[in-house]
Amino acid sequence: MIEIKDISKWYGTFQVLTQCSTRVSKGEVVVVCGPSGSGKSTLIKCVNGLEPFQKGEIRVDGISVGDPKTNLPKLRARIGMVFQNFELFPHMTVSQNLTLAQVKVLGRSQEAALAKGMALLDRVGLKAQADKHPGNLSGGQQQRVAIARALCMDPIAMLFDEPTSALDPEMINEVLDVMVQLAQEGMTMMCVTHEMGFARRVAHRVIFMDHGSIVEDATKDDFFGKPRSERAQQFLSKILHH
Repeated sequence: MIEIKDISKWYGTFQVLTQCSTRVSKGEVVVVCGPSGSGKSTLIKCVNGLEPFQKGEIRVDGISVGDPKTNLPKLRARIGMVFQNFELFPHMTVSQNLTLAQVKVLGRSQEAALAKGMALLDRVGLKAQADKHPGNLSGGQQQRVAIARALCMDPIAMLFDEPTSALDPEMINEVLDVMVQLAQEGMTMMCVTHEMGFARRVAHRVIFMDHGSIVEDATKDDFFGKPRSERAQQFLSKILHH
């Protein structure tokens, strides 16, 4: 579903990604972890063309992301993206946030878009909040709305960029529960996260990054049981012991 081959990226003279290669199969859940500044978020944003890259190739469902002829807005409509800070439109109600792209990008009727949006709001436990504005919701609720909004587009894959890092601790689980449910239903997912409990529960593979490179790309059991690199061992010992 997602193929990343020898991706390198620079900001000016600073190299942020160095020959990163991996692949995500249909229905697979891959967690990307590593210290801050290791290139995790940049890599995931390259997958749907939000960040341009200078070398290598990324293909999503066979379509080349870096090809100038590729219709990126059309491709992005098929890849759900959930950001750290929700990115909801503050001046619109929750239901308007869910229907806008369905109508504008997918060409759905207002009625069909609303029906789809309400069904997904119900699924994330927020049907009663449909007429509120995002500012009237908690952070956890806003992030669940953001997930529902991404799902409204019938994505072939979902990308999560640290979806719980801006949340209070008690709100994290309500978002992770929705993500766990998605994973169990077979959604193809790539998640940048520090939530190792989530990784242990649903990830098929774990990618560990450091200084812009993929240091480990292993099955969940291998990564948590016997990480090969010293850097990954240090990282795990710090985050699992607290």
